Amino acid sequence: MTGAQHPHPTQAVVLAGGQGSRLRPYTDDRPKPMVEIPGTGTPIIGHQLNWLAEEGVTDAVVSCGHLAGVLQEWLDRAQLPLHVTTVVETEPLGRGGGLKYAAGSLPRPDEPWYATNGDIWTRFPLREMAAFHHERDAEATLALARPRIPWGAVETDAFGHVLDFIESPPSPYLINAGVYVFSAAFTELLPDRGDHERTTFPRLARERRLAGFPLPQGSYWRAIDTAKDLSEAAKELSAHGG
Repeated sequence: MTGAQHPHPTQAVVLAGGQGSRLRPYTDDRPKPMVEIPGTGTPIIGHQLNWLAEEGVTDAVVSCGHLAGVLQEWLDRAQLPLHVTTVVETEPLGRGGGLKYAAGSLPRPDEPWYATNGDIWTRFPLREMAAFHHERDAEATLALARPRIPWGAVETDAFGHVLDFIESPPSPYLINAGVYVFSAAFTELLPDRGDHERTTFPRLARERRLAGFPLPQGSYWRAIDTAKDLSEAAKELSAHGG
């Protein structure tokens, strides 16, 4: 368990092997995390690595898959604020198996670690999440986001009268934000193949060893899945002054 460990990890895994089929044609010649946010000149993974470094991470393992060579070449060229190594799955291992395989290259296997999906663009205090994880003595903690519904909502009364129209309201449900804190022992709980969200996470939830950290109010979070997400991210970046 994490109780005896320092609450702020300094190592992370970035899962960057997705094909990004919904982002075509941007992903025809590059993996999804290599797609640039318009106006920044930096791919999604560049923003992620900068954020991890700002939050105290000194070592990152990037798990590559689709068009791995393109990502590795960029990582070799880029001036990065932390030490990065890459691993490539030679055969599909599933999300949990891929996470376990990448974790095998972490420099300090006896210490806790962060993990993040490679298509997430976010900014929030990771150290606060790590402290939350530590206080709850959890094996795993996932960040929880409340994204806006992409449609307008209609509010009615019990009789069926329309009361109001609400443009893109926040979802009433929290979702998995794709950012995690894991104890050192969590690595061994992952499957060699398969999806940890169907195996490891449900087991830990039953045992009350899985925690959920709601993103602080005002935190920026967006999953980059479609071309519209790219343009929305660019607009939001511009609205916040870069």
